[in-house]
Amino acid sequence: MTSTRRTGGSGTRARRVMWAAQAAAAAIASVSALSGFHLPLREIDPRGVDAASAGTEIIGIRTFTAPPGIRVEADLEYGVREDGTMLTLDVCTPPAAALADEPLPAVVSIHGGSWARGDKANADWRGTCLWLASEGFVAASVNYRLVPGAVFPAAIDDVALAVEWLRAPEQAARFGMDPDRIGAFGGSAGGSLAALLGTTGDGPLETGSRVAAVAELSGPVGLGASELVADGASDWLHRIIGDYLGCEPGASDEQCPQATEASAGTHADPSDPPFFIGHSESEVVPLGQSQRLASTLTTAGVAVELAIVPGGDHSIGLLDEAMRARVAAFLHAHLD
Repeated sequence: MTSTRRTGGSGTRARRVMWAAQAAAAAIASVSALSGFHLPLREIDPRGVDAASAGTEIIGIRTFTAPPGIRVEADLEYGVREDGTMLTLDVCTPPAAALADEPLPAVVSIHGGSWARGDKANADWRGTCLWLASEGFVAASVNYRLVPGAVFPAAIDDVALAVEWLRAPEQAARFGMDPDRIGAFGGSAGGSLAALLGTTGDGPLETGSRVAAVAELSGPVGLGASELVADGASDWLHRIIGDYLGCEPGASDEQCPQATEASAGTHADPSDPPFFIGHSESEVVPLGQSQRLASTLTTAGVAVELAIVPGGDHSIGLLDEAMRARVAAFLHAHLD
């Protein structure tokens, strides 16, 4: 039976948890090991579209038209879990990859959907993968285990494994990417996972599942009851977070200690990568979530760019031309 770990450093977790609690008040097994399972494989069931992408309005990422020449390799297996769940991702490679003199940076794209639905290849997240590739990144759009079949920490363990898989020399060579320059992008629940990926562990950003830059939009990133109450979170948000954590909705911090572990700010330290955080003023995830994470990261010595826009658009609904330019500029600044 394989073990799970999130790599990048340890030994300071208890200190960071204590520090984060005070601030709020004021590893993965290798793919080769996983491939030894002989249980029947089963695909992840997306159970509908990403909630961030519901409807037909042409906003956000839907205003992007992909240029020709981007290559998409779909449904690449990056691991198999103990229950037989097959984990897959899609890789979008820019046309320039074949002509590049040097390996290209990469970005792992993490879909949203309340941790319970969504898919790497639905129209909006495929569009996100193509957009990242159009910017000159090797983009890996990742599926991960979903609620209710799997609760925390399953999803973050899966996403971390995807980074390790992508970083392996054979994959780096296959896709023409630099394993030392991997960033993460996510929206909504995917933004929460991208942020947690960025702050988990400490030390060098070129090893294990560490990433060199994080861009996230609309992530519910402070999952403790005290933070959610302070932010005026809706009953809906309490419920989906409870489902994700395996706790009763509205459970206290003492009743649901995993809420602290699942919150990105808990693990913040000066070795963490720079962050871009985007949020709209009146969307379904309270703005206070992003503001608090930005403050926590800044206090920890992490560079942060916080972009607050008017209106109520959510997640990749924010990715209009202007926001795409800001996110791309951030990623280029820290990955090129």
